[in-house]
Amino acid sequence: MKRQYKKIAALAGSLLLAGFFSFAIAAGPAAQPAAEAAPAGYDEDVYGPAAPILWNKPVKGVIFTHKTHTMDMGLSCDACHDELFEMMAGAAEEKADFTMESLYAGKYCGACHDGSMAFASNTRCTTCHIGVKGMKRMSGGTKAATPAH
Repeated sequence: MKRQYKKIAALAGSLLLAGFFSFAIAAGPAAQPAAEAAPAGYDEDVYGPAAPILWNKPVKGVIFTHKTHTMDMGLSCDACHDELFEMMAGAAEEKADFTMESLYAGKYCGACHDGSMAFASNTRCTTCHIGVKGMKRMSGGTKAATPAH
């Protein structure tokens, strides 16, 4: 199992950010962008939803993809569900303790993203935190016009 988590550390940055900026964002907590065509061999019953999940609490613009963790890294659904995360999207971010401090203490994503199984949750921030600009790119929005000098 540790070998699978080490793969996450090696590939997560490029896999999470590559190719996910063409999705449309749905409104509400744990917004789920509209799914783009899943890769060949992707079975949502085995690997989880193809569309990435965007969390908006406690901060806006945090992305999670099941594909990176299941299909690419070989983790099973029960590695996270239901002990770390409830199966329903949005349930975690509705909890008062869904904070970075909780992750640093080993809860939620921090159970694996601790620096030994996978990159620590207090490092490589932009792997998951795509921010408001990243969300705009995912929804097809463009950069705000900058005034000419």
